[in-house]
Amino acid sequence: MHLTNPMNELEPLLERWANFYLLTSAAAASLIGLLFVVITLGADRMPEQAARIRLYLTPTVVYFASVLGVGALLTFPNHTPPTATFCICLCGVAGLVYSGSHLIGRDKKSYDDWRELIQYGGFPFAAYGLLVLGGVLLLHDTQRGLTFAAVGMLSLLTVAVRNSWAMVITVVTTRPGQH
Repeated sequence: MHLTNPMNELEPLLERWANFYLLTSAAAASLIGLLFVVITLGADRMPEQAARIRLYLTPTVVYFASVLGVGALLTFPNHTPPTATFCICLCGVAGLVYSGSHLIGRDKKSYDDWRELIQYGGFPFAAYGLLVLGGVLLLHDTQRGLTFAAVGMLSLLTVAVRNSWAMVITVVTTRPGQH
């Protein structure tokens, strides 16, 4: 019986996933920048809505930053399965706490209806759960773990793009001084 070293299995897989991590990280970083441009340009249109903009903007930036962070951490050289698991799970658990606080915390009452709460808290909570699951699976089935982490990253990216689009539409369709 021939046992394989998980370290030998992880390095080539991380190299194969490197383009994915770089692409998703670059997309997240670029979209953070574009989001700030839109909000800056739209700030004059909705000065009385600054608190609401922050309510929706902050989680979206956190989701983009999470994708950027996971991608950056997984491109570090010489990862071992435990260090890669730690990086993925650290971001995932922090995200579970953050998005969970929107589901049960003080921000819950700030959203207009339950659908917004699901879009800004529930979907991200599930995406962060996929990250944690991917990190844990990485120790047992490297390819499956990296795949679950990638699905979690893409889910966060998708949620953040959707939320950004909703904010952009609101800013663009609101005339200066209109409530």
